[in-house]
Amino acid sequence: MTRTMAIRLWNGRWLLAAGVVAVLIAFAFAGLSAYVLVPALLLLLAAAILPAAGMRQSEENAAAIEAIGLQRLSGEYLAAAVADPLIIFDQAATIVHANAAAFAAFGGIAPGLSLPLKFRAPEMQTLLDSVLSGTIASDVVDYTEKLPVERAYRVSASSVGHGTDLYVLVFKDQSEARRIDRMRADFIANASHELRTPLASIAGFIETLRGPARNDPAAREQFLQIMQNQTGRMARLIDDLLSLSRLEMKPYLKPGTEVDLRQTVDSVIDSLGPLARETSVAIERDFAAGPLNVPGDRDELFQVFENLLENACKYGQSGGRVVVSIAHSDGAEPGIDVTIRDFGPGIPEEHIPRITERFYRIDVETSRTQKGTGLGLSIVKHILTRHNARLTIKSEVGKGAAFSVHLPTA
Repeated sequence: MTRTMAIRLWNGRWLLAAGVVAVLIAFAFAGLSAYVLVPALLLLLAAAILPAAGMRQSEENAAAIEAIGLQRLSGEYLAAAVADPLIIFDQAATIVHANAAAFAAFGGIAPGLSLPLKFRAPEMQTLLDSVLSGTIASDVVDYTEKLPVERAYRVSASSVGHGTDLYVLVFKDQSEARRIDRMRADFIANASHELRTPLASIAGFIETLRGPARNDPAAREQFLQIMQNQTGRMARLIDDLLSLSRLEMKPYLKPGTEVDLRQTVDSVIDSLGPLARETSVAIERDFAAGPLNVPGDRDELFQVFENLLENACKYGQSGGRVVVSIAHSDGAEPGIDVTIRDFGPGIPEEHIPRITERFYRIDVETSRTQKGTGLGLSIVKHILTRHNARLTIKSEVGKGAAFSVHLPTA
């Protein structure tokens, strides 16, 4: 009460001051009695403390607006504002309301439908029983919806207010988090396996060199060469892992310079000349005339074309030749296409969507024989993402494979 009076006095301080000055002037010049002065000042003070009619009206209007807003703020409005699937149900476990996200996620949901019939999983039945029985106010379980697409949810159930006999289910989609966790676990397992294999081989040869082959120069030379190859494989794997880590830390690139694709691809072909001769593969060029410049990082694009051409020479060597072509794109997006085509065994169609995954191999033994780490195409994909570019793979078994890189020119 005292606080309210103080606020009102503060809000009306200028009006009160003006009134006091007016009364004092009237007292001084009109010869008013002191008996008139004191009541006049008291009346001014009371006028400042008491709420004005306009203020009362304003407060009443604000209260009316708030009441209308509260009436409109129903469960339906709140459910619609929630991005996650949300279902309101009653004491009989019957759906009262479901928001649009719930309809999209589960379908076939309508008021009056029984929740135990819709969600038959044991964990959902236990969740509903525990909340409806009143033993706990809220509970959380993990639930997986199998159809039409498998999705993992963290489902929470709780009562709505007190004495409403209404309850709410909220489904938090955990699918992406679970997918990332699986990828991380797979990555660690694959990396560990790829490192463990050469380490086990080196350990075995060291044991042999210390034992039976101690005094066998020929065996010692052979084993040392194998150990050198295995350490080289581990070094390549670690280098690729570091490259992939750097690319993932900075997924997007601001093009600061222009790259001459003709010069860059020529450099890649020249650098892989010894590998082409070793695998008996002839590399043919088919470059468009005129400037072939794109914005980007020259070293990273060199790495892209080196990976693709190296794979073409290794895995398509049975075809005897590889064609490297550069052409202006004919599509709606202005750009330049670089295509590396081999004429080897090709890639089965079911492998193409997964071929850029880390450590994914079509033929494990062939890949290891060719000294592959299983990370090359994953690095290619990440570099192209940084350049706002894309990789297209076309292949037919027995007729080779073509890897096309589309790079925007602007």
